[in-house]
Amino acid sequence: MTKLEELTALLVHEINDFNRGVEKLEKISEQLNTTKIKIDVSEYKSIIEVHQQQMAIHKDILDRFESRFNAKIEQAKIYPTWAVAVFVIILLFGVISVSYVFFK
Repeated sequence: MTKLEELTALLVHEINDFNRGVEKLEKISEQLNTTKIKIDVSEYKSIIEVHQQQMAIHKDILDRFESRFNAKIEQAKIYPTWAVAVFVIILLFGVISVSYVFFK
C-alpha cells in the first residue's frame, strides 16, 4: 500500500506541476495576445518621399524631352527647301529645253 500511496503522491505532484506550467503558458499567451508590435516607419516614409520627389523630377525631364522631340518631328522635312527649289527649276529648264528642241 505504501508503494501505491507514493505513486499517488508522485502523480498528484506531477499533475500540480503540469497545472502550474499550463497557467504560466496561459499568462504568457495572454501577454502575447495583448502586446501589439509597432514598427517605426518614419525613416521609410522619409525615404519614400525623397524617392517620390526624384521620380517627379525625372518625369518632368522626360516630359520636356518628349515635347522637344515631338516639336522636332513636326518641323522635320525629308528634303531641304533649297534642294526642292533647285530640282523644280532644273526640271522646268529641262522640259522647256526639250520642248524647244522638239518644236524647232
